[in-house]
Amino acid sequence: MITRKRLATGACALLVALTAALLPTSASADEPAAKESPKVELVLDVSGSMRAKDIDGKSRMSAAKQAFNEVLDAVPEEVRLGIRTLGADYPGQDRKRGCKDTRQLYPVGPLDRTEAKAAVATLAPTGWTPIGPALLGAADDLGEDGATKRIVLITDGEDTCAPLDPCQVAREIAAKGIHLVIDTLGLVPDAKTRQQLTCIAEATGGTYTSVHRTDELSRRVRQLVDRAADPVVTPVATEGAGRCADAPRLAPGLYTDRETFGEHRWYRVDLLPGQELRASVSVSADRAVHNDYGVLLRAVTRHGREIVRGSEAGDGRTDVISTGLRYPKPEAEDADTDGDGKPAAETVCLQVSNSFSAPPSVKTTPGMPIELTVDVVDGPASASDVASFGLGRGWWLLGALVLAGFLAGLVWGWLSRWRVAVWRTH
Repeated sequence: MITRKRLATGACALLVALTAALLPTSASADEPAAKESPKVELVLDVSGSMRAKDIDGKSRMSAAKQAFNEVLDAVPEEVRLGIRTLGADYPGQDRKRGCKDTRQLYPVGPLDRTEAKAAVATLAPTGWTPIGPALLGAADDLGEDGATKRIVLITDGEDTCAPLDPCQVAREIAAKGIHLVIDTLGLVPDAKTRQQLTCIAEATGGTYTSVHRTDELSRRVRQLVDRAADPVVTPVATEGAGRCADAPRLAPGLYTDRETFGEHRWYRVDLLPGQELRASVSVSADRAVHNDYGVLLRAVTRHGREIVRGSEAGDGRTDVISTGLRYPKPEAEDADTDGDGKPAAETVCLQVSNSFSAPPSVKTTPGMPIELTVDVVDGPASASDVASFGLGRGWWLLGALVLAGFLAGLVWGWLSRWRVAVWRTH
């Protein structure tokens, strides 16, 4: 009896030990991969025009330094932050040298607030305004990994180093598909500066803000840094094909691509019986285009038969135009099955087309930004739901309308004959 108790106790102890040893391994195996820390680089204009004293009675440079100190105190711990300058070192008139005057003041990484503030304190308004080269340098500083990346450009004037157009630079950065957003802030901007900074921001899905006070600058930069720390959705870069057979296969999610004027791009989505495909597309007009335009999103079978389409057109200035579609695939008792006996998925081909055009002086490359959203949900459970018949099948509604019209005609004819009979009687 005592031996049995000892054996039972030993067995329990061994079981507890094994459980304790296995639990950490199981927990760590179930944990998701660590998320990469977001990256932000603040790009500050230190050109000679920053000496102007028109922000709260002090120079633009002083206002920028004060705002930077406040922002550095509030940067979230998870954000890796860097600082780059433009126009901070070369005071001469040699345009070639002045347009190379950009450098990284503080490297992108864990923030040492004291060191970063000390670096900013040394800055003095000096030279040119090479915005394009500064954006290229900042993009290199942030790298091409999967982290959320943001450039915050703060300047008081337009680029002085054309023909390297900073708006075109922003488009090329966006075309790389590295999930980099550029936000721009104009200090007491004129019309040309406002137009250029707006174009830079729109090319990457960023924002433009006009700033006239120190507290506005500080508050807006803090908002943008916080936004980088807590992004809503990170889109996935993809590249559509010229035909469905070569198109990338997309899972539910948010995707970005580029499309030139009048181009057709194809993507593929797998849909099981009883599921509903919901897709939408937005095309951004990030350059000067003609007023008449449109966008088309079509769902077709692999054999080219159209299932459903969504389209939108406009006439006038626009920043973005969007359309969408829904396709519920009904349950089928005799549906095809795969090798495991499960229902076979249908390949739905999505075609994105646009009818944008532009003057000959406007560059067509890289193409305009596309944002494509794909979602697959459970289809309508009840056959009484109109959507369960499919948006591409209008015969049910047409038949109902014909029948209703026929019955209404019979009733109206009977009433007319009755009125005539009554009139003749009297």
